[in-house]
Parts: sequence; C-alpha cells; structure tokens
Amino acid sequence: MTDTLKKNVGTRIRHWSVTLFFVIICVWAFTGIEFTGIKETAGQVSKAILRGLLNPDWGYVYLPEGEDLLRGLLETAAIAVLGTFISAVLCVPFAFWAASNKGKGRWATSSGKFMLSLIRTFPEVVMAIIFIKAVGPGSYAGALALGVHSIGMLGKLYSEAIENLDRGPREALIACGANKLQTLWFAVIPQVLPDFFSFALYRFEINIRSAAILGVIGAGGIGTPLIFALDARSWNRVGIILLGVVVMVTIIDLISGYIRRRLV
Repeated sequence: MTDTLKKNVGTRIRHWSVTLFFVIICVWAFTGIEFTGIKETAGQVSKAILRGLLNPDWGYVYLPEGEDLLRGLLETAAIAVLGTFISAVLCVPFAFWAASNKGKGRWATSSGKFMLSLIRTFPEVVMAIIFIKAVGPGSYAGALALGVHSIGMLGKLYSEAIENLDRGPREALIACGANKLQTLWFAVIPQVLPDFFSFALYRFEINIRSAAILGVIGAGGIGTPLIFALDARSWNRVGIILLGVVVMVTIIDLISGYIRRRLV
C-alpha cells in the first residue's frame, strides 16, 4: 500500500511539474509581446472588411478581357498539381534511401532520414523566395517551391510505407533466384504503390492551400490578386477570392478523400 501511495505521489509530482513548466513558458512568451493598443480606426476598418466579405464582388468571377477568379483558381490548382508531381517522383529514391528494412547499414538510413528532415526544415515561403530570385516571379517559381519542399514530407511517408511492407513476397522471390531488380519490381512496388498514391493525394490537398498563399509573395496563383485587393482595400474582391478558395479546397478535399478511400 505504501509503495502504491509513493508511486501515485510521484506521478502527481511529475504531472504538476510538467504543467508548471508549460505555464511558465506561456507566461514568458506573452510577456515578450509588445501591445501598443487598438487603433482608433479599428472599428471602422473591421466594419468595412465585414461588409466586403458579406457582399463579394460576383462580377470578378469571370472577366472575358483579363484576369479573374476562375483563371486564378485554375492557375493555383495547376501549381499544386505540378508541385505534387515533382515531389512524388523525386522523393522515391530518398524514400528507399531512408527506409530501414532494406539491409543497409544504420549510417545509411540515418543519413537518408537526416536529408529528408533537412529538406522539411525550409518552409514553402522560403523556398518560393529562393526560386523567385533564381527563375523570376510567377507560377514556375511556385511549382518548384512546392515540389522541393514536399520531397521532405512525402519521402518520410514513403519510407514508412516501405518499412511496413510484407517481406513474404520478397523473400519468396529471393528463394526462387530473383535478383534485386526483379524483387523490387514484382514484390516491393506492387505493395507500396497504393500507399504512394494515397500519400501523394494527401500532399496535393496541402499543396492547394500552400499554392494559394505563395501568390502573396509573387509565386503565382490566386494569392497575387488577393494581395492586390488587400492593398487596395477592395474588400468585396477579397471576399469573392476567399470564397472561391474555400469552394475549391472543399471540392478537392472531397474528391481526394474519395479516391484515397478507394486506393487503400
């Protein structure tokens, strides 16, 4: 009974210590924020934003003579598709490099996982800024930024799928005298391919949202007219752009979710 009581007391002390630690961290973080007060025009600006969002500019949905909402959303989707395709192809060798069940040494697997973690360290916005400096502003820079950044996460998911595959078919082919290429083609790829497609679709859903943001810094997509509308305080146009993004993301999530349920 005494041992049980001591164990309960020790557990409570650990829980309270962790809670107190996080409280101290939160208090320290908030004390470093400088609050200069609310501006006098905050109420007026908030009302203007709300009116614009509730009364979107429906005329911007389609403009025959120039850029409009539909063209911006189509460009955003194209950036996400190309970026996802680039990452889905380029991350495959990284995934096999980082997988730990392929008979490699621990140093090889660790170096592959470190490389994927290093790629994931740089956000899409940083990648987009780098590619804008290299190839210029526009959709090309946005697609390259999404493609390179997504290699880190997709490669990690792919490597986990490779590690979790059933070794039975591979061992059976090896016992029959199959070489490495044959075991890879007939035992490994058929097992991991559905997971690869599912993870790529999941990443495509994320890239759609990211592509809408990258346009704010000049990497193409619907974010470019959005930042122009925000600078001009054209809240009606901001409202229709945000509404279009919500509709596009919702439709793509539904379609992607249905396809992924059929694959896995």
